[in-house]
Amino acid sequence: MNIKILSDSTCDLSPELLEKHNISLAHLTIVKAGEQFTDGIDITPADIFAHVAAGGDLCSTAAFSIGQYQELFAEYASDYDAVIHINISSGFSGSHQNACIAAEEFNNVYVIDSRNLSTGQGLVVLEACRLAKSCDSIDEIVEKLNAFTPRVEASFVLDRLDYMVKGGRCSAAAALGANLLNLKPCIEVRDGKMSVVKKYRGAYAKCLASYVKDRLTDRDDLDRSEMFLTYTPVTDQCLAAVKEAIDAYGNFDTVYETTAGCTVSCHCGPGTLGVLFVRK
Repeated sequence: MNIKILSDSTCDLSPELLEKHNISLAHLTIVKAGEQFTDGIDITPADIFAHVAAGGDLCSTAAFSIGQYQELFAEYASDYDAVIHINISSGFSGSHQNACIAAEEFNNVYVIDSRNLSTGQGLVVLEACRLAKSCDSIDEIVEKLNAFTPRVEASFVLDRLDYMVKGGRCSAAAALGANLLNLKPCIEVRDGKMSVVKKYRGAYAKCLASYVKDRLTDRDDLDRSEMFLTYTPVTDQCLAAVKEAIDAYGNFDTVYETTAGCTVSCHCGPGTLGVLFVRK
């Protein structure tokens, strides 16, 4: 079968991976100072951070509309036996619902809820690419992808909470307490939603190294074929500490290093870092 794989720009896959697997994207909208921009096209995370650092309000994101999805699907539906689109979690965005409605206009477009974000979503996209080459039917691919999504383990640590406060995802009092105690929260994506699972304390590089160790050691349930190291801007010291911890505890065949896109940047700010992989 000739299958086209699509995803939202929120999957944070590198240009090299997108090109290698012929993956096309639905680029979400970023709203900065009341003006709309297209994620990854005419706005970058650096633009967002500079705007907020200069005193601007937090940027926001807008879902891909039904009409936009219809146009995207129409671009590929007639040229491929099937089109598979992997969305950011329905718990984070209305994009999935819009894509499902748009897909009703086509008999060969299939929409998958990644139940994740960033390269957690990206792991589902890469699995879709592999299944498109190995499976005999589109129903088999869809079934296996829906079984795969709960196995993705995505988490990240925040260095600062001001973006979460401005976005209404953390109270100012909680942020003040965390700052006073020098706490760095670890947030995990579970069942398509985010929750704080642990708080680290101390120098950020040390916190990140401890986080990686906690996620990877004494685990016999991990698929060690690939993982993502994904982050917004962090110091060289922090990145070196994380890579050293991955080398010590990871033992993954492939480690992809990627920078987070505009969606994660809008809500989490600089200094956010995560390791993302798959359970067996």
